[in-house]
Amino acid sequence: MKVLIVGGGSREHAITYAFAKSSYEPRIYAISPLRNPGIEKLCKESGGELIRGDILNPEKVSETAEKLGVDLVFIGPEEPLFHGVSDALEERGIPVIGLNSKASEIERSKAFMRRLMWKYKIPGRLRFKAFRSIEEAIAYINEYAESVAIKPARQVGGKGVKVISDVQAYLRKVKEEVKKKHTELIYEKFMRSHDDVVDKILIEEKVEGPEYTVQCFTDGKTVKPLPIVQDNKHAFEMEMGPETGGMGSISGRGGLLPFITEDEFKESVRIIEEVVKALRKETGTSFRGIISGQMMLTTLWGPTIIEFYSRLGDPEAVNVLPILKTDIVDISEAILSEKLHKIRIYFEDYATVVKAIAPRGYPNRKDLARGHVIRVNEEKIKRMGAEIFYGSVDIVNGKLITGGSRAVEIFAKGDSIEEAAEIAEKAVSYVESLDGWGLFHRSDIGSGVSLRRMIEMANLVRSVYSYRKSKGLFGKQIDWIPGRGKIGYEF
Repeated sequence: MKVLIVGGGSREHAITYAFAKSSYEPRIYAISPLRNPGIEKLCKESGGELIRGDILNPEKVSETAEKLGVDLVFIGPEEPLFHGVSDALEERGIPVIGLNSKASEIERSKAFMRRLMWKYKIPGRLRFKAFRSIEEAIAYINEYAESVAIKPARQVGGKGVKVISDVQAYLRKVKEEVKKKHTELIYEKFMRSHDDVVDKILIEEKVEGPEYTVQCFTDGKTVKPLPIVQDNKHAFEMEMGPETGGMGSISGRGGLLPFITEDEFKESVRIIEEVVKALRKETGTSFRGIISGQMMLTTLWGPTIIEFYSRLGDPEAVNVLPILKTDIVDISEAILSEKLHKIRIYFEDYATVVKAIAPRGYPNRKDLARGHVIRVNEEKIKRMGAEIFYGSVDIVNGKLITGGSRAVEIFAKGDSIEEAAEIAEKAVSYVESLDGWGLFHRSDIGSGVSLRRMIEMANLVRSVYSYRKSKGLFGKQIDWIPGRGKIGYEF
């Protein structure tokens, strides 16, 4: 059996790792823009190879798959899905795990996702307003000022979100100006170059609570969840600094997190199932791959959708794939044959922690973070009970060079999140900069202090949403603006 992995980051290293463990012993190939050493090593050990190439070019990827005669293609990142790589492979009759371009719109367009949830009255939805121009967005902000989240209307790697609370009346004008400036920044930095979505700016009602991710395999009908993971997106400790693609993540034993109950997990999965059903109706296509809910526990709904992924998360995939017990080939074949309902998916019962290490400059100055030499002592990291998953790195003249994003991710497992975090933290010291350029990571991820803060927040939110539910106010929020009346779902 031959498998082709599309992508070259830590998530794709974890996917390759899962296929390398398969009892079917597939020959593994990968197409990647960089020479990821972890992926390359696993490919060679299986009798395959890593091929440098443009993963956003549907023709090139499908031609490579056809030339290699692969039995299966597994797409890691979102951008190849948006560019129609999955569609091109399907047109050639090549089995692919990866949502087609119509289904991946659930991630690419946040406005499409919000409208879909309101159209089908799916729980966990937020009020929103989408704008096709910056002028429309600013005119709205001038008229309507309250606590909101301002976002790029397209998926741009989890960046660009600004949450602003309007609770102090005397600061209203100041905060209105902040909203306008951030709207301009979103458009200029993230949206001007994207012409594949109509909506440019999204303004949503502000909600607060602990975030978590529920990743699921799907054959377009059945949804099979993986263990819940919490990603930590801010660059620095205690959720400070700019948002990144994710500086690390945690997952607890039993597939849960210490601040999310089993009922909340089940409700989260039910929401995703409803979205999959609605997506199938809306697109009129069958699709096979991954769908993930980036969620928040809120006072409004309990489990609430912040956004969707049409793929595994990064670093979230690194938390779960190393402890996957069910053969990923069996899972893939069940997805492709639309028989996912017949398979049971098992994981080792461990808590896991992932810590990303990035060069200074990431995420806002990737040009500064690019081109630095690092060294990874894999042997010592493994001796500590941890694993290394390579991200944005390249091999140039035998040296490991940073690509500008998160360079490596360290995975550790244990009987508790704190134990796994301690192992990962100790392993961090075995990733070094050789040219004096600084590397950074978050030491607080998985710590007892961080977990207690999440538990306290979740308990507070839970008490409020439980009360609202008992009073028939679940999911209901009514606002009245003088001269405009009651706000609808697109406020």
